[in-house]
Amino acid sequence: MSTGGDDRIAVEAAAMRRALELAANGPARGVNPRVGCVILSPDGTVLAEGWHRGAGTAHAEVDALGRLSPGDAVGATAVVTLEPCNHTGRTGPCAVALLDAGIARVVFAVADPGEHSSGGAEHLRAGGVDVDGGLLAAEAEEFLGDWLFAARHHRPYVTVKWASSLDGRAAAADGTSQWITGPEARLDVHRRRAAHDAIAVGTGTLLADDPSLTARGADGDLLDAQPVPVVFGRRAVPAGAALTRHPHAPIIVDGHDLDADLRDLAKRGIRSLFVEGGPTLASAFLSAGLADTVLVYLAPALLGGDRLAVGDLGVTTIGEARRHEFAAVERLGDDVLLVAHPVSSSAPRSSTPERN
Repeated sequence: MSTGGDDRIAVEAAAMRRALELAANGPARGVNPRVGCVILSPDGTVLAEGWHRGAGTAHAEVDALGRLSPGDAVGATAVVTLEPCNHTGRTGPCAVALLDAGIARVVFAVADPGEHSSGGAEHLRAGGVDVDGGLLAAEAEEFLGDWLFAARHHRPYVTVKWASSLDGRAAAADGTSQWITGPEARLDVHRRRAAHDAIAVGTGTLLADDPSLTARGADGDLLDAQPVPVVFGRRAVPAGAALTRHPHAPIIVDGHDLDADLRDLAKRGIRSLFVEGGPTLASAFLSAGLADTVLVYLAPALLGGDRLAVGDLGVTTIGEARRHEFAAVERLGDDVLLVAHPVSSSAPRSSTPERN
């Protein structure tokens, strides 16, 4: 770009913000990330824009290049929210497409974490392209949050939720639990369900409560975004269960190896999982160190008894306590929502899924 250094940074930053806006046009769910691209002429004029529309379609860079005539991109700058990929999946490598088009400079926000799809920056530099990474990285990291987590850790981001009385009970002595919390808290739960790719219960909760696992508004109608229902356990979903009427077919996983189950869900395009399946399942995720966020809806009531919201976590002494830190405390009608994260992350390091 033939402008001065400060001017170039400002122009490229504006283009990156536009690329993030374009990326938001892509599907919010699926195995591939939402990516946007803006191609600038040497004087900073926008030549073309593009975004990724889902697995099997052109990536953002190729989508933008496809809007230009041959030769129009020679000497231009490509500003893209994610490092151009460097492998062939359902589509070809974007790094090669940019080189073939004559792009002279590439600016990206976040490095591609894929084991095979990464390396686009090095490939471009080897081809003589000027490459810079990290522009508006914080904004792009936040935008790509769940996808980046799943790509880096090969499992979905897991939120474990429960509602309890002040004394930590999830139900009364006779097993009744509807409703511990009030309508404001329940509406917040449905909003958070809709923000996740999937919602999970164990077969015990499925058989005992017959939950619909849908996300609904204040009027009871289904929200546009619905999480995919996931059932942990070996027992089949009963033929007449409410779950059989869910907009999405349920995914059944074994439940005896949570790490393997989560890896399987990630391969299916599940990047965020809302665990709402009762004390047994919640305790399993907490014990395994697989709860990235804990949501506790606390009602101003006392129930007593042994119907605890969380079961045995393998903690035998105070020094073994699973320490968390509060991220937020929110009043919801008569109830309080506590949002907490583990003090130390337990997210595994592993190979990562690729973009297709």
